[in-house]
Amino acid sequence: MPQYFSGRVFVRGHDKYPHALRRLRASFPEIEWVDGSGDGPCLTLQTDNKRPEGSYRIERSEMSLTVTGGPFSGVIFGVEELIALGGSHPGRLRLPDADIDESPGLAYRTFWTWDHSTNWEISQIGQQEIGVFNPYGKPPGGFLADYQRCVDFCSQNKISAIVIYGFLRDSHGGIESAQELCRYATERGVRIIPGIAIGSYGGVYWEGDSPWNLATWLKDNPQHAATLERGVGFQIADLAFPLNFPKSDYTLSACPSAPETIRWMSDGVAWLSETFDIGGINIEAGDYGVCGCERCTLRRDNPQEAARRADTFGDYWSHTDMAENFPILYERAKSIKPDLWIYSEIQWDNLLDPVAHEAQKKLPKGGIYQHTTNRSYWSRIQSELTGDYVRALPMQPNVLRCQFACQWNGDERTERYAFNGRAFADMTALSHQTGMRGLTVWGEPSPYHATVEFSYLAFARFSWSPDLSWDDFIKRDMAPRLGGLDAAKAFVEIAEELDAYQVMDPDRLTILRMRAAEHRASDESGRRWLSLEDQISRRLYMGA
Repeated sequence: MPQYFSGRVFVRGHDKYPHALRRLRASFPEIEWVDGSGDGPCLTLQTDNKRPEGSYRIERSEMSLTVTGGPFSGVIFGVEELIALGGSHPGRLRLPDADIDESPGLAYRTFWTWDHSTNWEISQIGQQEIGVFNPYGKPPGGFLADYQRCVDFCSQNKISAIVIYGFLRDSHGGIESAQELCRYATERGVRIIPGIAIGSYGGVYWEGDSPWNLATWLKDNPQHAATLERGVGFQIADLAFPLNFPKSDYTLSACPSAPETIRWMSDGVAWLSETFDIGGINIEAGDYGVCGCERCTLRRDNPQEAARRADTFGDYWSHTDMAENFPILYERAKSIKPDLWIYSEIQWDNLLDPVAHEAQKKLPKGGIYQHTTNRSYWSRIQSELTGDYVRALPMQPNVLRCQFACQWNGDERTERYAFNGRAFADMTALSHQTGMRGLTVWGEPSPYHATVEFSYLAFARFSWSPDLSWDDFIKRDMAPRLGGLDAAKAFVEIAEELDAYQVMDPDRLTILRMRAAEHRASDESGRRWLSLEDQISRRLYMGA
């Protein structure tokens, strides 16, 4: 017979995990959750720092439960598991039939975002969908409104971290709103990871009146400005249209060979680590041009980098710049907060073609080395990447970053709203098989769109359990949210057909819309179907 918590339940360890208790009270409001110890059923929350981060163990003993979590997020994820298994009755929580012990299949499970195009609070003005040098167009409170919703989703679905480029802007609250977001996320077991670039991308403070803003610093130190070898900007072969890079303060760069630049960046990283309860930093060398001054040219005088830079896309970044400067910033940040996740962006489409291999041997063990892949290069990775190759890389550990299944690859539509679940399942499976330690995907659009929601859920489920089967994912995660297994299979068929063709016959679109309309309902499953129906209706309205 199943057993339940009901009536009065005592909670020990709640002082360290206020959000866990908050979630239990919200999910089972008719249970009297009492702080502390007493005579009756008891739930104990505790951390074991020897466990992997995010892992948890749920142990039963008579009418008591103990949730033991790995550092940072384990207790939160364990409580979310209890809530998921506990049923929907507001006055009783079903206890697990046996002890549960779970650890993530991929250690690093991360959303990548820009502040200006992250649209999780979709009732506000100022939404954007693409760009890297964009002003922020939402009301000042929009930053927290978007990212708190994103944090909630990540916390409830065991997604570890959110990278944010544009983390600091005066226009969306500056230091105060960034501090509040970090507090909010840390309490929920989600790492906030500001994105920066060495001598570009605004420095540590993307936009505003701050000594750590690059434009501000270069106004006082113009002698350290970079001498770019070509105009600012880049293009992506897997994107069907050209990108625009208007000249502004956002496009300024500093020379990475100037010791003054790196000292300023290092001090900025220290300030960032001390001022905010961040969970890490995502560092790149910048990807819209390299400095061509004499010092930089001499530093990068190696055959491998020269060969890469001869390629069409090869001179947007320098791995030598990264290999020589990243260790300085890595050590500075780690000296202040040893548990930070420090991502090092290794840039696009070169995992199988290492650049400046000798220079990369300087990269410290423990940095998280992130290899970005566009769609066509992903096809090559699928056929060529092996575990032996990954183990032999000079930098460890390594993760993939998916640059498709978003707005940055594809045709004039956008893959932001496509059903990208299969791609994420395939990427997590290959990462797990070859020893890549994580996956980063774009997490900007709201899961209000059902195709986005199920793509995110696929990322969450498969990155946690890479051996999960596709059929089990549909049965376990999609079917309950769409009105049953047959409905879920129909949703996948319709969504994938829509994604496959940029132009479709109106008669076929009408048939698909009618199939989606068959599943209208007054509950959340109906809303999900309505979002798919809306995608089809938009295309019909536009005549394609």
